[in-house]
Amino acid sequence: MDFANTPSFFRSGPPPAARLAMSAVASIALLIGDSHYGLMEQTREALSLALYPVQRAVNLPAQAVRHAGDYLTSQTELKQENTELRTRQLQMSAQLSRLQTLERELNELRALNRIRAQRDDSAQIAETLYTGRDPFSYKIIIDKGDDAKLQAGQPVVDARGLLGQVTRVQPLTAEVTLIIDKNQMVPVMIARTGERAILYGYGGGVELRYLPQSSDVKENDQVVTSGLDGMFPEGIPVAVVSKVERNPGAAFTRVGTTPLSGVQQTRYVLVLQAREAKARPAEAPVVVEKKTRGGRKAAAEE
Repeated sequence: MDFANTPSFFRSGPPPAARLAMSAVASIALLIGDSHYGLMEQTREALSLALYPVQRAVNLPAQAVRHAGDYLTSQTELKQENTELRTRQLQMSAQLSRLQTLERELNELRALNRIRAQRDDSAQIAETLYTGRDPFSYKIIIDKGDDAKLQAGQPVVDARGLLGQVTRVQPLTAEVTLIIDKNQMVPVMIARTGERAILYGYGGGVELRYLPQSSDVKENDQVVTSGLDGMFPEGIPVAVVSKVERNPGAAFTRVGTTPLSGVQQTRYVLVLQAREAKARPAEAPVVVEKKTRGGRKAAAEE
């Protein structure tokens, strides 16, 4: 049998040492050629483009986990920031309400001080403590009483107009009946025409009653105190006419009015001195003639 001509199933190439040397030489040549001449630049770009989908597929799970963590973190941070912003908004709203209340009270005090400075009597500023306990009467309690030498009957005003009248005085407080109380009446006149009338409270509002049909009263007419009762000073704004109804079959004109003062919201008030009623002039003595026994007439004064 001729083994020389028999084909070999395993061909033996160069020895391993030679292959290693050849690979090392080729690698060094490629490194030198790439660093100096860029021989492998296009090859790297082609390989990078070909392997890009593989890189994306390999990095996809890690990116999904990272995005999920970022989303959860962002949601937690947003929820926390939202809670903080809501809390801050509530605090700012409460602070704004307090500032608005303080500003309104400051404006009331300034207006009352201007009114007091314009008067020549001893008007006193008082603070409203609370309202009356009777829900069917309209009264407030102020923080001045006998200690401030208040007396029943003194008018009480705020920065806009007549508020009511002192009706009861206690050692440290006083009761003020508002003009909208059903038992309160104020002599007034129409500022535009000077026509006199009586303003009645009806439990929550005021109205002019018993004005004749020929009365020249119109909407938006201002109603002021007339000063005829000897209690309220003349010219204090009280109300404004809001409605005029003339019914031909009625004897009087129905006139609705709106109080100018803050009857339900004023905190600071000004207590005025009651107007002193003028004393009546002394009447002349009556001379009565009497006859004496001697027929003479004697004058006697009664």
